[in-house]
Amino acid sequence: MSTEQRHLLVIGIGAGDPDHLTLGAVRAIRRADVFFLIGKGPEKSSLTDFRRGVIDAHADGPYRIVETQDPPRDREAAGRGAYTAAVHDWRTRRADACEQLIREELAPGQAGAFLVWGDPALYDGTLSMLEEIAARGTVGFDVEVVPGISSVSALAARHRIGLNQVGRPVHVTPARRLAEFFPGDGDGDGDDGNGAAGDGDVVVMLDAHESFAGIGGGDDVWIYWGAYIGTPDEILVSGRLSEVADRIRQVRAEARARHGWIMDTYLLRRTGDA
Repeated sequence: MSTEQRHLLVIGIGAGDPDHLTLGAVRAIRRADVFFLIGKGPEKSSLTDFRRGVIDAHADGPYRIVETQDPPRDREAAGRGAYTAAVHDWRTRRADACEQLIREELAPGQAGAFLVWGDPALYDGTLSMLEEIAARGTVGFDVEVVPGISSVSALAARHRIGLNQVGRPVHVTPARRLAEFFPGDGDGDGDDGNGAAGDGDVVVMLDAHESFAGIGGGDDVWIYWGAYIGTPDEILVSGRLSEVADRIRQVRAEARARHGWIMDTYLLRRTGDA
């Protein structure tokens, strides 16, 4: 039995524009012997198709593509404890599937690649999944990470704004914790207080429930919103939150109905700083 180590490349491929690939990503793709794709069902087949297009355009030499389906996830779990448990269960089942692929499809001494949307370090579970697999000790490998252009960077670029302001922080949060940055009664009367957002701007990701619509004092907040950023289906909306929230909800619903899925993110900034 070979004692050579398997090598895994976790490659950030950008937010959806083929030109988002860095030279480092292209070089890493050319080194891969096997590409691992995690399908998300027919509704999101365009995500897998994009990855296949990237491979076809840049892979060099003989290679194989092996695919597994992403296990279903409980997206109705309420409360932080239930949500965390649901995510842990989903990631464990995903790790089971990928562990089998690595062990059975990648020979010792070969390089396998996961093509990650955006940047592997920002709101993506691939690295933690590989850590879990490695901890099991059933298959040996090392990991190399190639950073990519995140949807956050792409959002700022497409809106032609700076992501940060001078001497001010930028908070990146999932939508379910948005209330921590905009606390208060949420009735729009402007007395909701500053919260953590008073000391910087807030980038919101993974907002399946349009949490921006529940922010009080919307007259004092500017939103820069984008969906399918970098793709031909890109949608951008910006403006005072109280004036554009309904428009965002409408175009978001229409886009989701048209495509069967949506990936969006947005930045919230106090009006006086917009």
